[in-house]
Amino acid sequence: MTSSIDLHGDPHVARYLETDGEDGYHWRNDTTILLLFTKGRKSGEQRSHALIFRPFGDAYTVVASKGGAEQPPAWFLNLQADPNVEVQIKADRFRAVARVATPEEKPAMWASMVEAWPDYDAYQTKTPREIPVVVLERVK
Repeated sequence: MTSSIDLHGDPHVARYLETDGEDGYHWRNDTTILLLFTKGRKSGEQRSHALIFRPFGDAYTVVASKGGAEQPPAWFLNLQADPNVEVQIKADRFRAVARVATPEEKPAMWASMVEAWPDYDAYQTKTPREIPVVVLERVK
């Protein structure tokens, strides 16, 4: 059996869902993972993504880096089309609204995410696009 530390993409999401995050929540370098569920902007189908996250106040932050690729990840394009998403952190699944961090918020949020995953700084040097920090706010 593959360790959850080695999982990526759909296999990571599947293991996380099967175990309510008992396997898959903790990932490489002591990072923590949430599942983000978006609606496909073209297909209308639910899409799921395992992402490094950090709590930030009452919200959660993720980074739309795609490893520093020229184009943002598909999940980011999906949430731009429909910011109403679902998030799962361990067994807690809830509705949330996604938004891009404001210029005032981003420095502190970026620093928090770089603390979790230092490679984000290197990813930013690979691309001319500004890599966004996405804020996930739980719907009350």
